[in-house]
Amino acid sequence: MNQASIFPSPRWTVSSLTAYIRELFESDETLRDVWVRGEISNLSRPRSGHIYFTLKDGGASIRAVIWRSSAARLTVDLHDGMEIEAHGYLSIYDISGQYQLYADEIRSVGEGALYQEYLRLKTLLESEGLFDPDSKRPIPTFPKKIGIVTSATGAALRDMLDTLRRRMPLADVILAPTMVQGDAAPAKIVDALDDLLRTAPDLDVILLGRGGGSIEDLWAFNDEIVVRMVAASPVPIISGVGHETDFTLTDFAADLRAATPTAAAELATPITINELQGVVNYYDEQLKAEISATFDRYFIGVDDLHTRLGYASPLRGIQREQQSVDMLTQRINAEQAHRQAVMRTTLEGLKRRLVSLNPQAVLARGYAIVTNPENGKVVGNVADAKKGDELKIRVKDGEFDVKVR
Repeated sequence: MNQASIFPSPRWTVSSLTAYIRELFESDETLRDVWVRGEISNLSRPRSGHIYFTLKDGGASIRAVIWRSSAARLTVDLHDGMEIEAHGYLSIYDISGQYQLYADEIRSVGEGALYQEYLRLKTLLESEGLFDPDSKRPIPTFPKKIGIVTSATGAALRDMLDTLRRRMPLADVILAPTMVQGDAAPAKIVDALDDLLRTAPDLDVILLGRGGGSIEDLWAFNDEIVVRMVAASPVPIISGVGHETDFTLTDFAADLRAATPTAAAELATPITINELQGVVNYYDEQLKAEISATFDRYFIGVDDLHTRLGYASPLRGIQREQQSVDMLTQRINAEQAHRQAVMRTTLEGLKRRLVSLNPQAVLARGYAIVTNPENGKVVGNVADAKKGDELKIRVKDGEFDVKVR
């Protein structure tokens, strides 16, 4: 049976235990003045001016920080893959409970093996023309089908899909999922690209990307077989690997390099759906205006032709002839009226003369007409009447017989 100890073990809080361990580190004179050799990884330079990175070798790694005051005095340009010796002291970062090196001086030992391999491959492939700017193909302005080669579970895919959905939802997106980190990743990336090109040869552009990380995390995109596959792709490729400060060899081999996966999706859609709608609206208004102007021109032409047709119409000729007939009719009527007036005047004169020559009128004035009934002749002279002739005398109101003695 276990018996309770007379001297119970002390009970710690996380903070008190961490503070105790920090005092152990800071009270150890050896750990207060150390030089640590390793290769830089996960280098970060936030706006605060401090520098954060990881020092590693083949068997272990340690976090390190250089405060802004010490960073300002550095004469070495730090970058991922660089092998250095860092001077400083070891202590505990309370919030994460992680021990780290607080460096105040850096001296270069030489560049790390990965970075040296990176430079060797870059020089080799560049000499073969794989990075030639003249071989870069333009990115289509209106991509209809976009391929994506990345991890199916990474944040990079989500960011790219969100960007494409927001900027150009009309485009079809085809995903070729692959590993993006680890020893097997290069072959998987090549297989994913090959499958994508075989199954969708009508792609307009391909996005190749992943999120940020250390030089080791991104090394698959520096692999020679991946770089050669990217350079040989018949479809334009946009490389969006890591963060803005990360450069991989696929960035140089691709047709366009993007600072991030999100930026790659933006570069793949130079014109957004809203801009496209604006262009469509503009051309729609231009088309309507042109159609309206064309119709106006045709209507004016039709009116002109209608007018000219009216002038050339047989009906118009008939109307002109009708007008001539009307004018001739008016002239005939006027001439006839004139002639009738002259004839009436002449007739009135003749009538007056006739009236004046009418025997009845002469008789009315007291004259008489003497005729011989036997021969029916007018007795105009005394010699025409013989003694004993029986004559007729006609006066105004009748006749009577007389006998010549």
